[in-house]
Amino acid sequence: MLILADNQDITRAGLLWLCREMHIEDVALAKDKAELANALEKERGAVVVIDYTLFNFNSFDELLVWQQRFKHVQWLFFSEELTADFVRRAMASTSRFGLILKDATLTQLEQALKAAFKGEQYLQTALEQLVIDSQQEEEPIKLTKTETEILRDIALGFTTKEIAEKRFSSFHTINTHRKNIFRKIKVNNIHEATKYALRAGMVDVAEYYI
Repeated sequence: MLILADNQDITRAGLLWLCREMHIEDVALAKDKAELANALEKERGAVVVIDYTLFNFNSFDELLVWQQRFKHVQWLFFSEELTADFVRRAMASTSRFGLILKDATLTQLEQALKAAFKGEQYLQTALEQLVIDSQQEEEPIKLTKTETEILRDIALGFTTKEIAEKRFSSFHTINTHRKNIFRKIKVNNIHEATKYALRAGMVDVAEYYI
């Protein structure tokens, strides 16, 4: 089954036409998360074509929770524009995420759909180049092994006192590490630090939501 989760009428019409051309007969529409969840409960091995930027997901992290819930679904993100950060995280998270822009050629879209039905990941060349360009522009943030471990604990909700006890260190030492970590990753509070740790893959999303 193919589920179209795109709220643009013109895009939906074009995708329905393409499905007919490709002889994809089992097609369902989903306008919001409730309809999408209902469709996926019935067909857990579906292919979902979704415009993430227009759909009502609150964050990428919420999307990952859905991917964990429906492990056998193949997702194809089909949007006008996707950020390098989104593309990077999607590619690193699971092979069940494919990405293509709405300015893609018909041939590219056919290739993306065929890949999705085979359970393969598809990444449009333009998006791959976007990630490469953004990586060249960014200054790498280098955390020590200790700083990485402490940041992970912070993201998992441990207090400074608990981290100190866990590492057999003083409160002052861990607090100094925390200040250095926040300075390096350019954040001001625990919430921002947690988001950074999730984006960097230091914390498993499923573990974070437990």
